[in-house]
Amino acid sequence: MKLDVVVPTYNRSDLLRRTIASLFTAELPPGLEVTVLVVDNNSKDDTEQVVRHLQAEAPIPLQYVRETKQGLSHARNGGIAAGNGEIIGFIDDDEEIDTKWFTVIAREFSDPATQFIGGPYLANCEIPMPSWIPPGYNGVLGVIPPKPRTIMAPPFPGNLQGGNAVFRRTVFDRVGLYNVKLGRSGKGLLSEEDAELYRRLLDAGLLGFHVPDLAIYHYIPAERLTRRYFRKWCYWRGVSQGIADKTRKEPVSYLFGIPRYRLRQAVIGLAAAPANLLESGSGPSFAKELPLWDLLGFIYGKYFISIDSYYADKKG
Repeated sequence: MKLDVVVPTYNRSDLLRRTIASLFTAELPPGLEVTVLVVDNNSKDDTEQVVRHLQAEAPIPLQYVRETKQGLSHARNGGIAAGNGEIIGFIDDDEEIDTKWFTVIAREFSDPATQFIGGPYLANCEIPMPSWIPPGYNGVLGVIPPKPRTIMAPPFPGNLQGGNAVFRRTVFDRVGLYNVKLGRSGKGLLSEEDAELYRRLLDAGLLGFHVPDLAIYHYIPAERLTRRYFRKWCYWRGVSQGIADKTRKEPVSYLFGIPRYRLRQAVIGLAAAPANLLESGSGPSFAKELPLWDLLGFIYGKYFISIDSYYADKKG
C-alpha cells in the first residue's frame, strides 16, 4: 500500500519543521510505503531551503512541490497531482501527527470498502485556553474532540476536515478535486472547501469513517485566542457560505434571499454584542453574538464579493 502525505504550506517554515519531524518519527507499519509531499504555495520565507535541507536526512521520501496558484485548495490539488500513491492523506503545516497515525491508516484501508477517513484535532495551545471561549465553537480553533468510530454520514455530527483526512485516490476521480473558489488564500480566512467536498462524498454514496485514534495535534497561537479572531473567522465563514449559496441553496426557508434562521440568530446577537465589545461577555453570551458576523459575511459573500477578483488580489 502506497500513501502520499500532502502538506500544503505558506510562510510557516518554523512550524513546518515540527510537522515534518512528526512524520519522520511516527511508527511505520510493515507493508506501507509513505511519501511526504510538501506543497509550497508561494511562500516568501525559507520554506524551500528548509525542505531541501531535510531531504538529505529524510528516513522516508520527502518531495518539494511548488504550487503557484494561490489558495489552500490549489495547494491540495497540486499535491494530489504530484503524487502517485493509491492512498492520499492531508495534514496542515501547523499540525503534528500522533505516532500511530500511519498504523491507523494502514489498518483502516485494509478494508477495500473504506473510501475515506477523518479523525480528531487535539489542541496544542501556545497559552492557556481563555474562559470566555464560546461553547460550540471549537471549529474556530480547529479543535475536534474524538468521537466513537462511526460512519461519516447523517446523523454524524460533524464534517470531514482537510487537515486530518485520508482518501483513496479513486475518490477524486469520482467526485472531483477541492473547489478552488473556496479555501484559504494567504491571510484570508475563506473556508468551506472541506464542507463542500464532504457534501460531494455523501452525494456519491462513498463510505467513510470518523476514526478516534487517527489523531493530530493542532498548534493554536495566542493571537487566535482572542474575540477579534473569532469574529473575523465567523465573518469569513459567512462569506464562504454566501458564495456557496449562489449555486447550492440550504434546505431551509429564505427571506430576501437569506435563510430565515440566519436573520433570527443575528437579531439575538445584536442584544449580546454590547457586553462582548466591552470584553465582559461570558462564553454563552459571546456565542450569541457570533451569528451576527456570520450574517454580515454571508451577505457580502453572496451579493458583493467577486471570487475571481479575491484570488487575483491574493496572488504572489
